[in-house]
Amino acid sequence: MDGPAPGTVLDMERSAQRLGRALVVIVDDRIARGEQNDATGPLVTELLDEAGFVVDGTVVVSGDSVEIRNALNTAVIGGVDLVVTVGGTGVSPRDVTPDATAGVLDRPIPGIAEALRASGLAAGVVDAGLSRGLVGVSGSTLVVNLAASRAAVRDGMATLTPLVAHVIDELSGLDEE
Repeated sequence: MDGPAPGTVLDMERSAQRLGRALVVIVDDRIARGEQNDATGPLVTELLDEAGFVVDGTVVVSGDSVEIRNALNTAVIGGVDLVVTVGGTGVSPRDVTPDATAGVLDRPIPGIAEALRASGLAAGVVDAGLSRGLVGVSGSTLVVNLAASRAAVRDGMATLTPLVAHVIDELSGLDEE
């Protein structure tokens, strides 16, 4: 028999190594000030873990462009394969996550951002239609902006998960056969 049996701890570890490392960035003023508990970070972490990622942690920042850019740059420099930001993607004055993200991206991937919005709208997630969230590559890191509602996170992750492995393989050169 070649390799570990499917579903075993060894198989799950190999799957996690294959997909790589992820970081979750929560963008929320109230959570950053300690006025509210983070409900979406644990959900994203759980969904990433189920998808086979090793989640390095969750970082909470306020809706400040500099803080968001710093968190993203730290993740990219730290070598994570995927950064998922949650929050700050709407149309209010403090929703600056896409603006901060745009300054970090080397190459946008608008097709994935459009797929996230379309699937969210199809599922009845109103936040999806208002989301200005971006998806793109910074260095060799895939950066994804999701809206902050639990419904947007669940739907966004369900849409994103099948695409991520392919993008990461392309970024690492593993698909060049």
